[in-house]
Amino acid sequence: MCGIAGFCNGAGNWKQNIERMNEKMYHRGPDASGIWSSEDHSVTLGHRRLAIIDLTPSGAQPMESADGRYVIAYNGEIYNYIRLKERLLREQKVTAFKGTSDTEVLLEAVSAYGLEETLKMAKGMFAIALYDKEKRELFLARDRVGEKPLYYGFVGEKENNRCFVFASDLNSITALEGFENPVNTEVLENYFRYGYIAAPYSVYENIWKLEPGKILKIKSPFNNFNIKSYWSMEKAALYGQNHLFVGSEEEAARELERILKEAIREQMTADVPVGAFLSAGIDSSTVVSLMQSLSSRKVRSFTIGMWDEKFNEADTAAQIARILGTEHTELYITEEDAKGVIPGLAGMFGEPFADSSQIPTYLVSKMTREHVTVSLSGDGGDELFCGYGTYTSIDRIWKRTRQIPYPVRKPVSAALGAASAGRHGALSVKARLLGARSIEDMYLRSEIGEGFRIVRKDLKQRGSRQTAQLPWEEQMPWEAGRTVMDTYPSGLMEEPLHNLMLMDLRMYHPDDILNKVDRTAMAVSLETRVPMLDKDVVEFAWTLPLAYRMRDGVTKKVLRDILYQYVPQELMERPKKGFSIPLHKWLKETALREWAESLIDRQTLDRQGLLDTETVWRLWRDYTERDIWRVQIWYILMFQEWMRYTGR
Repeated sequence: MCGIAGFCNGAGNWKQNIERMNEKMYHRGPDASGIWSSEDHSVTLGHRRLAIIDLTPSGAQPMESADGRYVIAYNGEIYNYIRLKERLLREQKVTAFKGTSDTEVLLEAVSAYGLEETLKMAKGMFAIALYDKEKRELFLARDRVGEKPLYYGFVGEKENNRCFVFASDLNSITALEGFENPVNTEVLENYFRYGYIAAPYSVYENIWKLEPGKILKIKSPFNNFNIKSYWSMEKAALYGQNHLFVGSEEEAARELERILKEAIREQMTADVPVGAFLSAGIDSSTVVSLMQSLSSRKVRSFTIGMWDEKFNEADTAAQIARILGTEHTELYITEEDAKGVIPGLAGMFGEPFADSSQIPTYLVSKMTREHVTVSLSGDGGDELFCGYGTYTSIDRIWKRTRQIPYPVRKPVSAALGAASAGRHGALSVKARLLGARSIEDMYLRSEIGEGFRIVRKDLKQRGSRQTAQLPWEEQMPWEAGRTVMDTYPSGLMEEPLHNLMLMDLRMYHPDDILNKVDRTAMAVSLETRVPMLDKDVVEFAWTLPLAYRMRDGVTKKVLRDILYQYVPQELMERPKKGFSIPLHKWLKETALREWAESLIDRQTLDRQGLLDTETVWRLWRDYTERDIWRVQIWYILMFQEWMRYTGR
C-alpha cells in the first residue's frame, strides 16, 4: 500500500512540486519516497512507499521496466502476482527478475501483454500510473471495485496552459503550484444528500475521481484524455444472473468457501505481520474463521469496544475469537478517544466526508497498526449477499405500494409532501416513498433527506462547463452533478433486490465504505485488504440465486452456511449493533457544541456564501431545543470543518 502522484506540463520547479505532493501523502507510505521525471520534465511521477512485499530497494518506485520503455508508480497489491510471474517465465517473456516485488511482475506483464490485458489477468487492489516513454502516453488505472483512490484533472484556467495532475490524495493535488480550482458547487446538493461526493466528481472543479474498472489515457501534449472500461460490475452482475449456479445451496456454500479460501490465502501473503478486523458480524467472522483454518499459527484479530452497551459488540467478538483460537486484541475506547478524532477528519479525507463510522474505523485501525502492518476486513458481504435490512424493508414497502396505480399515488404524494414540507416525522418519508415509480426509485428516495435546501438557492453554478470537457467512453447520460444512482435503469436485473445491491456496489460501496476504510487506515499507515471483493468471489456471488443469499428474512444465507461450520449458530443470531457512535448525544455536550457552533457561525456562513444560513440554524435549533436529530447536521459540520481546514 502506497501513495502515487504526478503531473504533466507542470509549472514551476518540477522537483519541488513532486516532493511537496509526496510529502502531503507521507502517511500512505512512510517507508520511502521516490520521484521520476522524463528528460524534458513534461511527465513527472511520485511515490510514497509502505513496504509490504519485497522490503528491499529492489521494490522501490517509480520503477522502470527491464526494456526501459515503461515507468510505473503504483499503489496496491496484485494478489496473484506469483502466478503471473510463473507465466512470464514459462513463456520466456522474462528471463529473470531483479527482485521479488509484485510491482516488477506487474510492470513486466504490461511490457509483455499490454496494460489492459494485464489488468484483466490481475487480481488485486490498485491505482496505477504508467508512462510509455516510446509513445509518450500516460495511463491511469483503478481496480475493479474501487478499493484504492485515484484523483485526476487539470490545474490552470487556459486550455493551452493547463497542467494535468493525478494523485491518491486530494491534498497532494492542492499542493501543486498554481492550484486554485474553486469548489465544485454542482456536487454540493448530492453531498448533503448522501454524506459523500460520488465518483466521477470531487469537491473541486476540473478534478475528478477515476471510476472503478477504468483506464484513462492521455498523450502528449497532455491536454485531452479518454477513458475506457476493462471490467464492469454491471456486466459482471448481468452475466452472473444469466449463468446461474445450478447446484444446491449446500454445493454453493462449498464452492464459495473454496473461492474465499483461495482469495484469503493470497491476501495473507506479505513480508510483514498480517491480522484481521473482527467486529462480531457475519462477514468479518467468516473471513477470520477461514484465515485461521488456513494458518498453522494463531491469526491476529482486533476489535474495539465501547462502554455504551447499545454500541458495543466487543464481548461477542471476544467469544468468537476464543472459539476460533485467534490471538485477540481488544481496546475499549472512551468518548474522549472518539471525540479527539473529529478535528483531524477533514485532513484525512481531503474533501467533505460524513459517514460517522469513520471515527471508530480510524480508532480500530490505529490500534491494529500497533501490532500488524496489514489487516483483512469483511467489507463487501452486505452488498454481495443481500445483508442490509434496508433491502428487505424497501422490498416489503414497494410490494404494497405498487398495488396502487402510479397516477393515483402521484398527486397524493405531492399533497403529503406539501403538507409535511420542512417537518420532521413519518409523513415526509411516506410522501417521498409514495411517489416512487419503481423499487429502484423508492430506494433512491429513501436516501433523500426531509426536503431541506441546505445549499443556497442563488448559488452560482460555476462548474457547468466542466462536464463537456470530459471525453467519456460513452456520452455522459446525466446532467452535471447527477450520480449513477440517479441514472440507474429500472428493472435492469430481473430480481428487484439484485438491483438495490448493484446500485450500492456501483456507488455507495466504493465512494463511502471503501473510501472510509482506505483513508482512516492509511492515516495510520495500515494496509487493509478485502477478500470479499476478490474478482472471483464477486463474479461467483452474482451467479447465486437470490434465495441462496436471502430467504425467509434470513440474510447472507450462503455465508452463514459457511460460518456455522466454525462458529455456533446461536452466537451469531442476534441483532447487529453496527459500527456507530452516539453523535446525537455528544454534540450537545459543551466542548463539541462550542466546536459545532463555531463552524456554523452566521457570519462565517454568510461570508462563504454556499449554505443557506437560516436552514442550517433551523436544523441546529431543532436538534438543540427540540431534540430532533437529523444526519444532515453531521454532514454540515463535516463540510464546514473541511472549509476551515482548507482556509475557505
